[in-house]
Order: sequence, then C-alpha cells, then structure tokens
Amino acid sequence: MPAGVAAPIVPTNNPMSAAKVSLGRRLFYDADLSIDGTMSCASCHEQKHAFADGNATRPGVHGDAGRRNVPGLANVAWLSSLTSADPRVTTLEAQAAIPIFGLTPVEMGMHGREREIPRRLSRDACYRQQFRAAFPDRNGQIDMTSVAMALASFERSMVSFDTPADRGSMLPDATTGKVVFARACASCHSGPHFTDSRFYAILPVNPADRGLAEATGRPADEGHFRTPPLRNVAVTGPWFHDGSARTLREAIDRHRAALDSDETTQVLAFLEALTDRNFIENRNFAYPDNPCGKK
Repeated sequence: MPAGVAAPIVPTNNPMSAAKVSLGRRLFYDADLSIDGTMSCASCHEQKHAFADGNATRPGVHGDAGRRNVPGLANVAWLSSLTSADPRVTTLEAQAAIPIFGLTPVEMGMHGREREIPRRLSRDACYRQQFRAAFPDRNGQIDMTSVAMALASFERSMVSFDTPADRGSMLPDATTGKVVFARACASCHSGPHFTDSRFYAILPVNPADRGLAEATGRPADEGHFRTPPLRNVAVTGPWFHDGSARTLREAIDRHRAALDSDETTQVLAFLEALTDRNFIENRNFAYPDNPCGKK
C-alpha cells in the first residue's frame, strides 16, 4: 500500500477471510452462475485486461447486445460508486446481482431462477466444504447471500499499486506526462485511483442510454457517467462507457483538453506507466485449477 492510502472500508457483516476470498475466486470463474452454463464473471472480466473485457460491449447469454463497456476491477474495493451511471450501487455485494439477475440488459440470465444457483453449487462436495470454511457463522449455507459475499471478498482482494508510477521508475516521457496530466486531467482523475467518483457528460447524449438520468430522473443528468479510475487504463480498452474510443489517444482527444500532439504523447506515456504487470499476471487472481486439492 502506498503511503497515504487508507485501507478500504469493508462491510461489518462481511469481514475478509482467506477462505471467503478462495471461494469467491472459484465462483468468479464458474459459469454455473449463468442460466445455460456458458458465462461466468470472468467471461467479461479478463485478467489480461485488468479484469475488463477488450470489446466495446459484451452480449449476454441469450445474445442480447451489451449496453456498456465492461470496467476493470483493480482497486474496486475503494470505489464509492460501483457502476458507471448508478450511484445507488455502493457495495460489491449489491453489485453482484446486476449481471446475474439483471434484465436491462440480460447478461447471465438468472432472473426468476434464483434458487437454481444454490441447487447447482450444493451438488459439489468441494463447494460444500468451501462454504462451510468461508461462512461458519451461517453454518456453511449455500445461497445467493453467501455467493455475493464471497464474490465481493475476492474482488476486494484485487489490489493494484505496483506500477512504474508507484515505484518512481518511469521513463522521461512519462515523467513529463505526469506533470501535464496534473495540469490538464487531474481535476477529475484525482487521488490514488485517478477518479473523483463524480459524473460528467463528455460524449454527446445518446437517447438509448441516458446515463445518470436513468437513476435520478433529472434532465440535467442526461448523458452523465462516472469518472473512470485510470489504474491499468492502457490495457482496459476500448474506452468510454460505450467502448466507442478504439485507442487511448482517441479517448484523450475526445476530452477536448488543451494539449498539443507532444503533450498528448507524454500523457499517454504516463498512463502506460499506470499498468501493474504483477496484478495482470498474479496467479492468485487466475482461474483456480486446484480447488480442494483436486485438479
């Protein structure tokens, strides 16, 4: 942890434990959380993309078009708002229900089949063992409350603070780019996670996606989306809430900041220096191929 960065707030009813993180990691990669067994959390959140997707949007299990770009998950434990346009979703436990049971759009397709997930998981002896270890206070109960708690615990373990920018080992262009970034970008992309967690309209309003206005009902919020964090941003593209920027340079240009070509190149170098290769390659976040000691 860098100096000056406080530990994230963890809900008192879901304290962290190694057993809970281990269970959440397995659930994160389990396609049994989707209606037809074809989509897991990791289907959209890929480690090589810092747990973003690499596509503009991602279709759901029934082929429904994806609505928004998949965000990365680095340091998600610190975020006060956990979707790009709904500030009411403030815990990872609550967020877990959106892809699993949501209807706009349908992603994993389990709406109306809430009892199916516990039924599937309960058939597996290893899962029964893992739930008992993770939730002794709940007698190892396998239900969506425990599933959401375990997923949230695994996601809170996704800590990323080991970048060239953190280590002070940036190349000259990136060092200069940090200065330019502080002048031109840091009013919104601020703090250790490079986000003020506020909502702005950068792109023209799309009537098909009203952004923050869908949650608040306020016309003034049309087309507003949360400032995204920027750690590992160089590997999380395409960019913007709709994935419409195919390059990071294009994403910068769309902000209409007063940067010349050289300054944009320098800012790009700084953003590259926010890539945490150890996070992207950390086996503790990868597919768990040996649960309960079995391949």
